[in-house]
Amino acid sequence: MILLLALLSVFSRELGLCWKEDGGFTFDGDIRQFAVTSNTLYIATEERLYQLSHNLTLINSLTQRGILKTGNQQDDVQFYRVSDTAEWNDTFSINVLLPFTKNDSLISCGGTGDDCGHCEVLDLKNISNLLYREQIQVGPLKSSSRSVSFLVDVKKKTENDTYILTAIQKKGTFEKRCPSDSETINLHNTDNKQGGGIFSLTDGASGTSRIKNKGDVEFVDGFQIKSTIYLFSNVLSAQTNRVRLIWLEGEKSKTDTLKSLRGATLSVSDSESSRLVASSVIPGEQPVLWSGVFSVDGGDTDTELMVFDISPDYSRNTDRDPDFYTSVPSEVMPKILKPKAVIFRQSYMTSVLAVRQRGWMVFYIGTGDGQLIKLSVDRKYHAACPTVLYRTSDDRKVFLKLHLDPVDHKHVYVPFRNQMKRVPVSNCSTYTNVQECWSAQDPYCGWCGSKSSCTFEDDCTDSDWLSIPDESQHKMISHKVEKDTNGQILLKIHTHLTVGQEGPSNFACHFAATSGSICASNNPPPQFPHCTCILSDRTLPVDGLHVTVKFRLGTSQLSEQLRLNNCSNMSGPPSFMLCRQCVKAGCGWSKNSCSWANQGETDDRVCHKLESGKSFSIPEISSITPSVLSFYGTNHAVLLGRNLGDVTGVRIQTHADCTPKESPVWGNTGISLTFHIPSTHLKGVANVCVLLPDGSCHGDANITYRSSPSCGNITPSSSWMSGKRKLTLMGSHLDLVEGVVHSHDEQDIKLPINSSYQSLSYDAPAAENTSMISSSTVLLKAANETLACSLNITYYPEPEFTSFTAIRTGNNVRITLKKKSDKLEMSKDELSVWGVQDKQEYGCILEAKETSKDTDSFSCEIKGLPNTRFQKLKIKYGDKTISLSDSSSHRVSPILLSLLIIGHIASELC
Repeated sequence: MILLLALLSVFSRELGLCWKEDGGFTFDGDIRQFAVTSNTLYIATEERLYQLSHNLTLINSLTQRGILKTGNQQDDVQFYRVSDTAEWNDTFSINVLLPFTKNDSLISCGGTGDDCGHCEVLDLKNISNLLYREQIQVGPLKSSSRSVSFLVDVKKKTENDTYILTAIQKKGTFEKRCPSDSETINLHNTDNKQGGGIFSLTDGASGTSRIKNKGDVEFVDGFQIKSTIYLFSNVLSAQTNRVRLIWLEGEKSKTDTLKSLRGATLSVSDSESSRLVASSVIPGEQPVLWSGVFSVDGGDTDTELMVFDISPDYSRNTDRDPDFYTSVPSEVMPKILKPKAVIFRQSYMTSVLAVRQRGWMVFYIGTGDGQLIKLSVDRKYHAACPTVLYRTSDDRKVFLKLHLDPVDHKHVYVPFRNQMKRVPVSNCSTYTNVQECWSAQDPYCGWCGSKSSCTFEDDCTDSDWLSIPDESQHKMISHKVEKDTNGQILLKIHTHLTVGQEGPSNFACHFAATSGSICASNNPPPQFPHCTCILSDRTLPVDGLHVTVKFRLGTSQLSEQLRLNNCSNMSGPPSFMLCRQCVKAGCGWSKNSCSWANQGETDDRVCHKLESGKSFSIPEISSITPSVLSFYGTNHAVLLGRNLGDVTGVRIQTHADCTPKESPVWGNTGISLTFHIPSTHLKGVANVCVLLPDGSCHGDANITYRSSPSCGNITPSSSWMSGKRKLTLMGSHLDLVEGVVHSHDEQDIKLPINSSYQSLSYDAPAAENTSMISSSTVLLKAANETLACSLNITYYPEPEFTSFTAIRTGNNVRITLKKKSDKLEMSKDELSVWGVQDKQEYGCILEAKETSKDTDSFSCEIKGLPNTRFQKLKIKYGDKTISLSDSSSHRVSPILLSLLIIGHIASELC
């Protein structure tokens, strides 16, 4: 029985170390390293090493606590892992974690408590099996998010050798407590056959293999493509920051590989403080495309995602670089690389993962405020609308590296401080019809004809799968109206779809209007993706023509409603209003006239060049309150400015949002207006402009969407029944709270008395039932959302004051007020006291509180009033005022009565 209890105790402790939640896994400490193989994840935290399946099911976990033992030689100190219940005096902190799949092993290196290096080789399939250990430094001794390590292959005559490349952050100088010959960039062995032993830096007779650096450097990423090794870093100095790329050729030997270094500088802006934050190579053949998140101002806020061609330049001399060298530094200027495109701007980007999906590049972007954003970009670097795949309610930062699930390729691993989330790359099933499925502009999603649903391609079998084309398009079907040389009107249709092999052969179009068929008999046959209708009439009706186009594409049936406007009727002198009328009618504005040219493709931005002809005064925006809010939006925002009298609405658009949101206005005074700021799916900065009746938008202001408010503690955690006790919440983003309610009365919204990012004070409402002790849950209001706070307030009976005494102290009076002890824990700051003499009230300044077993005593002082005779005290707490009479004026104690009688008898005897 005792043994069983002990086993249960250990088992329950293991369960407490971690747990799996919906789509995620929570660890016992902060994530330090994270690696993925074909079907397994390996995660190192501060005190444990985890082995998880690809769907985040726990396979094994290993403690990193142990003891140091001296080996056969004095300097040979080894780390030995102990059980969870055993005594331990040291922790092996993993800073390098590399699955060596070719060798079925997991390499882990880092430091122990004595600041000395330690490495272990574990069984890749079962991390509980230790294969080898050694005291040696491989990678940084301390945890460093700006050091990188990865396995590289070096081509030799008969076979490839695999080595560990470590690039260690260097900042200032530091004292080495343990022997080490590691430099900035190193190549370590991985087995005993490579000369010098496992983990050795030596290369047989060629000596050690290292690259040094000048100044401070932090590394961001590294990888190998074929024989070329790529390494990215920020070189830091007091004057400037430089983003550097190093190319190495993995050939012949370790020494030859490191001496092959060539360098380039990535130039991203005019600012000399820009730096690289995160990196991901874009899969594909030549050229080698790579994506990087850059901080253009050197901070965390202003970040941009850029694409570079990083194909190596073999024309330059090797081992000649101003920042990195194997023997002697050089002053030669490195190659300058400019970005091919800036494809995304978003605040607080922290990580990026790039994949290919058909003809699209898909970027998964993590942010410092807890978002995973998906951005699909076509081959011309045109981005579709970004999608938020996952969003935390708080500001949990996404870890530096993201990985794709290697088994199904349909999930992304998103690491936070102590959590791993497995997030689907798409939610195709949420789109209910073919138009929604296509409009999502998601290269993973297509319309499956046999299932009549939006699916992944491999989920649609024995059917055509209609998806978006390889280039970004705003409409599934576009059309043009033209006149040929014979005066015939041609309606040309282009379908922007990609379909399987059988679909085009079954492509058919049918045109109809309310009057029936509208095409001439000599209509050309459809040829995917085009079809043409020659109108039987040579003129369009004055008020235009409604046309229905029906398509058959494979097994799918599609239809589109078109309106053909008689664009030639819209004539007159060029003006903003005429241009707007033309564009709204679906015609094209070209060469200062309305025509069929570009019909359906021109938007009203072309009309802004003619804005001088408007009859409205141009509005200006001076301020918006509030300008910072949660992603739920806010009600009753106030906009101040000039010339606002004609404003009909407010347009709000985030920098990365394709579809702006518009809100109507009310209470417009010409210099101020009130409107509702809608919610958003994307945290960050949004642009605001005001709308005029002609549809134009003017003014330029910004608002910032933040995370939702959250609370972690409340003091005090109780109130008296009548309410109005001042309570203080502690948490985050509490300055965005618009009101506080309690679960027993959600209609009674309490406005904050004062608030900041971390705290908020408000008055508690009255209890629901004043005759019994009860509790109520605290809820926060943000716009139209009610957010659970997971905190309870307990209601206790009103405080009971029993008596008071007054004594003279010089020209002042000190009053001691007695109260029965209770669970309210009332403080002196929650009381106001006045002494009453002859209907005059004298304020008493509270000074102290003392508590005994059954009584609380409050002391206060009335200045400049020596008279101690008070008929009563006036006491106020919360919103309640009570009176406490002086009982000594109505009652004489027995001892005092006896003294009075004795005194009377003595006077009679005298």
